Amino acid sequence: MRLPAAAKKKPRIEIIPMIDTMFFLLVFFMIATLSMTMQHGMPVNLPEASSTTNKVQQPVSLTITENGDLFYNKDMITIHELQTRLIGLIQRDADPTIVINADEHVEHGLVVKVMDKVRLSGIPNMAIATEPKTTP
Repeated sequence: MRLPAAAKKKPRIEIIPMIDTMFFLLVFFMIATLSMTMQHGMPVNLPEASSTTNKVQQPVSLTITENGDLFYNKDMITIHELQTRLIGLIQRDADPTIVINADEHVEHGLVVKVMDKVRLSGIPNMAIATEPKTTP
């Protein structure tokens, strides 16, 4: 009696493990790219607010530290130099955005002086940086 020959299976390339590997690499590079973002300001303790948004494009950061030092991005300046720098900024960029990062322990009067200099220099787009409020 003659036995039937077993049907030969064609070799296949499984692509599901390759797809899994590609998604893993995609997620890895996305997270690595997010961790490379640059902060333009100095680190301070920001006050919390419920209405905080992060929708600002390439802002100029004005940072006021707890002891009253003023930083234009990361350059330490005086309040008198601020308006000169801001006027130079308007000449380079027609619609700049200023973000004020003031420590929560800074005197209110100093923050108002900085905001006044920004308005006097003709920059209408100004924001005050806050942190999202944590709910207990």
